[in-house]
Amino acid sequence: MDFQFNNEQPIWLQIAAAIEQAIYTEEFEAGQKLPSVREIALLSRTNPNTVSKALIELEHKGLIETRRTAGKFVSSDLKKQRENRTMKAKQNAYSYLEAQKALGLDDKEAINLIESIIHDTNTND
Repeated sequence: MDFQFNNEQPIWLQIAAAIEQAIYTEEFEAGQKLPSVREIALLSRTNPNTVSKALIELEHKGLIETRRTAGKFVSSDLKKQRENRTMKAKQNAYSYLEAQKALGLDDKEAINLIESIIHDTNTND
């Protein structure tokens, strides 16, 4: 997990996003125990309460689960979570293409626009 904070959103949301990214890229696998709150706080150089808030957010999203006296684990139902994420991304892509067609853009123009946005986003990071 890599923590690179910016001033655009609260630190706890950035920690949650970093852990979520690690889960979706399979740095953490389904059923795997997460580092403790204290370990994550040390890695991220933040307060344990900030980390706890991030973990609560991930629990609400169904990405992690708490096992009494054992700690926090990546959800066992992660495959379904990944499928839902892919399905939502596809729905967003379809909506985007429909909106671009309504504006008179063809598929190639819509794809070029997305590639341009991705390029701009990656060069600003």
